[in-house]
Formats: sequence, structure tokens, C-alpha cells
Amino acid sequence: MNIKLINIGFGNIVSANRIISIVSPESAPIKRIIQDARDRNMLVDATYGRRTRAVIIADSDHVILSAVQPETVAQRLTSKDDGGED
Repeated sequence: MNIKLINIGFGNIVSANRIISIVSPESAPIKRIIQDARDRNMLVDATYGRRTRAVIIADSDHVILSAVQPETVAQRLTSKDDGGED
């Protein structure tokens, strides 16, 4: 099994195989998802106190907050899929 890891900022790494979606945190439904994850203790805050710019939804119901733009995370994800390092 090939494990791909994605840097989500500040030395934090997430398994690419577990990512369902990468979204922006501005909309009300995403804010509700974040609050619900916080209430269930399923929120991982990887922003180091900075502004949240990307919300990563994992297949384990974890919600991960990142200070990196969603486009940047997606680009890192696709660049690894296109024959990057194994």
C-alpha cells in the first residue's frame, strides 16, 4: 500500500488517502461543521493561532483546520499524484 503525505503547513502532515474534501471556511455550513467537530472532539487545529484558510474533511470524520490556502493544499495533493515521490 502506497502512503502519500501532504504538508498542510507548519510541519503538519496529513495522509492524502484519508482526505475527502478541502474547502474554504467562510460559509455558514462549513462553520457549523467545524463547531460540530469541536463539540465531538474530532477537530484538529493545525493553524498555530493563525487565521484558518482551509478546512480538510477526512474519512474518519475528523475536521482539520489549516492556515494554508485550499488551492495550495490541493496543488500539493495533485502534484504528489502526478508521479511525485513514492
